[in-house]
Amino acid sequence: MPALRRILPSLAVGLLALVALVLWRRADHGDTSTDSRRPAGIRLPASPGAQPVVAGTSPLPASGDGPSPIAADLNAPVGNIRRDLEIVDELLIAWQSNFPGQGNPVGENAEITAALTGENRLGFAFIPRGHRAINTRGELCDRWGTPFRLHQLSGTQMEIRSAGPDRTFATGDDAFWPPPAP
Repeated sequence: MPALRRILPSLAVGLLALVALVLWRRADHGDTSTDSRRPAGIRLPASPGAQPVVAGTSPLPASGDGPSPIAADLNAPVGNIRRDLEIVDELLIAWQSNFPGQGNPVGENAEITAALTGENRLGFAFIPRGHRAINTRGELCDRWGTPFRLHQLSGTQMEIRSAGPDRTFATGDDAFWPPPAP
């Protein structure tokens, strides 16, 4: 019996450590669903100069002093619509990394944009409210000023559609993400 009294505290500490590890792993990897366009591990940069996002890590700045730099090149004069669509997708990936298990922000364009500009439980702006891609109605717009159409394909996958330079949807110059399979 005296030997059991000496071992019991060590067993209790070990059991508590095991429970803590299991809970930590669940919180860190809450969404176990797979997304074919977002493989586990390192997501390679979509274009030169883009930073890779490692699964399970936060792409947000550590200081919390300002918005995420992801949107800095969105609708930039030297950019193009393909890069703009990639950036919007990267914003959604950043959202998912910081709200694990919750999927994409939901709602219409203005509601999704509000969540990305800081109207979320963390109060973090993934894109600044005064960004050139946000119109006066609070909608995220393409480089020609037309609000993007954001269509949920699943809880973690969103189609992002631009009307293109003619500013009319369902015409030949529309652009969308994810791009069609070859």
